[in-house]
Amino acid sequence: MTDESPTFDIPRRPERVYPREGGVEYVGGTIFHLSPDPESSNEELATLVETVLDGDQYTFGDWFDLPAPVYLVHDERHRSAFRVVVRYETVEFHVLPETDSVALRRLYRRLRETSDHSWAVECETTTAE
Repeated sequence: MTDESPTFDIPRRPERVYPREGGVEYVGGTIFHLSPDPESSNEELATLVETVLDGDQYTFGDWFDLPAPVYLVHDERHRSAFRVVVRYETVEFHVLPETDSVALRRLYRRLRETSDHSWAVECETTTAE
């Protein structure tokens, strides 16, 4: 389904878990999958995401040595944080416990404005096991 103005309502927030071994894990939650039309490579999508995030509203980083680009994004205007992952020719918005829907809508709008793509947006939720 192609949606020009998805609401990015968050049906399920992840739970933060602190394992004994240290660190933090997120259990359950919501992921928004954004698929461009026409299709684009992961490299093209990563470049698009970085171009948009390089604006004055965002602080971001790709500090992980992973097989796919993973960005921790802080939307300074909306005081919201979330992860953005580029893989399988899609852009994924991974909701964190304090993510605000307005921040997701804003980034989506900027991706649309910066690219020549139309986007299909799907929402996936998982439960805490």
